[in-house]
Amino acid sequence: MATLGMHRDFLLEFAALEKPVQKRVFEVFEKFAAATHTGLHLEKLTHQKDPRLRTIRITGFWRGVVLKGESGDSYLLLKVLPHDKANDWAAKHRASVNEATQGIEIRNDVALERATAGLRALAAEEPTRLFPASDYPDKALRSLGVDEDHLEALHKVLPEHQYDVLLGLATGMKPEAIDRELVQAYARTASRTPAADDGDELGTAMARSRGRVALVSGPVELQGILERPFDAWRVFLHPSQYRVAYHEGYAGPARVTGGPGTGKTVVALHRAYHLARQLPEGAPDGCVLLTTFTRDLAAELERCLTLLVEEEEVRARIRVVNVDALANEIVRAERGGAPLKLVFDQKEITARWTHIARRLGIDFTDVFLDQEWRQIVLAQALTEPEEYLKAPRTGRGTALPPLKRLQVWRAVSAFEEQLRQADEWTFLQVCAEAARVLDGREQRPYHHVVIDEAQDLHPAQWRFLRALVAPGQDDLFLAGDTYQRIYGNRVSLRSLGIQVVGRSHRLRINYRTTQEILAWSASLLTGEEPDDMDGGNETLAGYRSTMHGEQPETVGYATKPEEIEALVARVRDWTSAGVQAEDIGVAVRFVQLGRDIAQALEQAGLAACVLGAGHGGPGVRIGTMHRMKGLEFRCVAVAGVNDGTMPMKSAVTAVDVDAQQHQEDLNGELNLLFVACTRAREALRVSWHGTPSPFLAPVVNPRP
Repeated sequence: MATLGMHRDFLLEFAALEKPVQKRVFEVFEKFAAATHTGLHLEKLTHQKDPRLRTIRITGFWRGVVLKGESGDSYLLLKVLPHDKANDWAAKHRASVNEATQGIEIRNDVALERATAGLRALAAEEPTRLFPASDYPDKALRSLGVDEDHLEALHKVLPEHQYDVLLGLATGMKPEAIDRELVQAYARTASRTPAADDGDELGTAMARSRGRVALVSGPVELQGILERPFDAWRVFLHPSQYRVAYHEGYAGPARVTGGPGTGKTVVALHRAYHLARQLPEGAPDGCVLLTTFTRDLAAELERCLTLLVEEEEVRARIRVVNVDALANEIVRAERGGAPLKLVFDQKEITARWTHIARRLGIDFTDVFLDQEWRQIVLAQALTEPEEYLKAPRTGRGTALPPLKRLQVWRAVSAFEEQLRQADEWTFLQVCAEAARVLDGREQRPYHHVVIDEAQDLHPAQWRFLRALVAPGQDDLFLAGDTYQRIYGNRVSLRSLGIQVVGRSHRLRINYRTTQEILAWSASLLTGEEPDDMDGGNETLAGYRSTMHGEQPETVGYATKPEEIEALVARVRDWTSAGVQAEDIGVAVRFVQLGRDIAQALEQAGLAACVLGAGHGGPGVRIGTMHRMKGLEFRCVAVAGVNDGTMPMKSAVTAVDVDAQQHQEDLNGELNLLFVACTRAREALRVSWHGTPSPFLAPVVNPRP
């Protein structure tokens, strides 16, 4: 029976083809998937680097490029291009099997030969080397899957795995770390992959190329893949992702980290799927929890899970709900089902602290008291003044002697008593109470808990999550990135009884955003190295994208109307180029600017939808930067990035109140801008009116 593989690059390019061409691609390769390909004509080329590369007619203008195995009955679809470009591509490229990974590699031999010759000449004039032979001998590079002949080649023509290795070395990763994260991930996949029958070397290499090649079992699967090309994450998992998501039995809590677009959420989804599928027959519905910190993100997880999990009985075992909603549910049930009276308006909370400080005659600001309560008292679950007097205040910049601490405790006691008297709750108090309720029970409600966007959860929420599942194998699985922390919650996992040492993995390859957008966005961070929630620091070393495109556009205007008018024109350009309105996102710091932009778009005849409780109807998606978290779009415009707006003044603690908290708040605002910019897959536009945000200084020369 024929084996048809589809290369990941083909699928990503397939999405840009016109619908009639897409339809013909399916019709042609449906015959392969149905094992009736023998009547199809694969055309050989002359003077080509690899005689196994053939072309196949799609239409009069379009051709597919197919790799045919020398033995066996396997075929790999690599490209669909206009006739002449397809012939040219096929003539220059060659396929091989990587010595270290045993996976298929496609290389541009013509470009490699030219690049190598030119760079060797340049290298002869350079006194130093990026990879000195004393540090990186050829033997070490070969063991990592890099041919010595390619060491000086450009990344655009290097096989992807080899470039990944070189980039890791160039950015400071040790060979041992690269071997663990890039090479062994492939090796484990290869060791679990049986060899194809009848000496089918291509079939075996394709099976061992997880993350780059999808094997199609029939027409139905082929159609399912081609109908949703942007959902390639369902099919293609990089081996570094696969080894984390489908690991057989972590001995305790496990964690995956990585920058935007590296597939942390994808890994979390696949992990939930794997855990649910591994449960014995008869396991109760909803016994695997997939959770995150907001309703909008939970809704997106629910949507993606529906795409991923087709088996109804497996899907029924996975429950998706955000942390606060689940805690509310548990506390309500404990209290007889009556709704909880929640206080969530931050302005109202701040006003209460102001009133209490005045009444007690203490010299603390409302912001300081609220942060001390959330970040110290609630974070450490302190219930007595003696505990507070001894408590460490890591992350707080203002020293408090014992007398001052007692004054703060009086304010905290008054605030909490006020809530008790009115039978009111904050979200964090609900989580703390839910943890207390569960700790009093012998049975825990879930077999496994998978947590996405872990970096934004508060210690009170972590105690609740820890209480949801009994300690043991595969109890907790965390996905997050502290470069994207936007709520300022500092957490020490080990202090909360969540030990991930030896079970923590980092992803470094971005599959969503072009390298140009990624590099531009990362330059905003100006050397920031946030904590990793476990006593160390995160790093962007080795972080890169697999895609390339246009440089981000940055532009300023004198007035807000001028900025909005230009933004509308850019959105029209995108839609005229074939981008669907729903694949365009507009991120703003204030919702009112988003409403103004929506009105302008609609007046110009372009549908728009301001994100709120639900994603609403059709049109360009417009939302605050917070609401954009976890979403992605082909094109993104980030608007209103002005001085005074980014950072937002009310979101930053005054430096004279707490200098350390002031810097933490600034970092949170900067991370928010970073998150908004990295929602873009293909095009990014950042604009402002008046004076640009100081955050843009690394990428923009402010205009007078």
